[in-house]
Amino acid sequence: MKPVYVDNNATSRVAPEVLEEMLPYFTERYGNPSSMHSFGGHVDREIKLARERVAGLIGASPSEILFTSCGTESDNTAIRAALVSNPDKKHIITSRVEHPAIKNLFENLAKTGFRVTFVPVDNKGLLDLEYLYRHLDDDTAIVSIMWANNETGVIFPVEEIAQTVKERGIVFHTDAVQAVGKVPVDMNKVPADMLSLSGHKLHAPKGIGVLYIRKGTKFSPFLIGGHQESGRRAGTENVASIIGLGKASEMALYNLDETETRIKNLRDKLEKSLIKTVPNSMINGDMDKRLPNTTSIGFEFVEGEAILLMMNELEICASSGSACTSGSLEPSHVLRAMGVPFTAAHGSIRFSLSIYNTEKEIDFIIEKLPPIIKKLRELSPFWDKKKC
Repeated sequence: MKPVYVDNNATSRVAPEVLEEMLPYFTERYGNPSSMHSFGGHVDREIKLARERVAGLIGASPSEILFTSCGTESDNTAIRAALVSNPDKKHIITSRVEHPAIKNLFENLAKTGFRVTFVPVDNKGLLDLEYLYRHLDDDTAIVSIMWANNETGVIFPVEEIAQTVKERGIVFHTDAVQAVGKVPVDMNKVPADMLSLSGHKLHAPKGIGVLYIRKGTKFSPFLIGGHQESGRRAGTENVASIIGLGKASEMALYNLDETETRIKNLRDKLEKSLIKTVPNSMINGDMDKRLPNTTSIGFEFVEGEAILLMMNELEICASSGSACTSGSLEPSHVLRAMGVPFTAAHGSIRFSLSIYNTEKEIDFIIEKLPPIIKKLRELSPFWDKKKC
């Protein structure tokens, strides 16, 4: 069997259809879209089509789509634009379980004089909305709350939050990198000012992202230079990747039903079987308000890194949390914020599926993982003490 890849929240494979649309722009269609001649003009038209496709995926207008290099750039651009547009305001709000692209940025801003409020979550990973609303004030420049958590898949009530924040006249941004392409996203219903997404999470290539900027939102460019992206982001366009993201967005919209049915059923089968066959295991996060492709399971009294290494020998690819924090030996900040027991936080594994996963692959994991956990526990003194 080829590698069983269930780490799609870290990155996803480039869809064959996406690659096919991209290839000509590495070879015969290499014109610069900013050029005056028709050779470059053709490329410009294809970028406009890609912009329309991305806009269609999230219920936006094409003029509200700004192409960036990744989700991290989109997040940083959104936050810094809001701060430049509100120079007299020094209070910013986010959650305790954000992706490092937001978490580390806010921690950095705190060192430069900003007052930061980190909103807590409960043991299911659900946001404390009362705490959030209570801390809104006239000095708040921006609230940034993720749409769905990258580790647990827990979905936040972004529509409600955006509405409440906007009623106070405060800028609202959401990191929707994990949500777009997995659940319906309609900016006609969600009054957010800005939204971030990343191509490589939905079968487009790495190195391409989007910042949605609602029409009328005050905005200051992060990159200064040429006139590209209507003057909102300088630099020659990453043409092939933009076109790839356009195709991937079209496919993601078409595949939403499959993700919410077949992929969800595979996810449910995987976690139910593992919880049943592996004692002292637990699901991290709310069971209902979550992405259809994601589960985080804590296996007590074993190390997640050891589990991953042994699964890797069988060519099963999963993760212990965010790929952007995988170099740390500390338990996930998300699981710590949820109060997951230390014995389970260290042994938590995230499985994230895509449309390319099959039931045969899920059955393979169900067969191979329980013996791995059993073997590791037999080597653990903590497991021995528990049995005594």
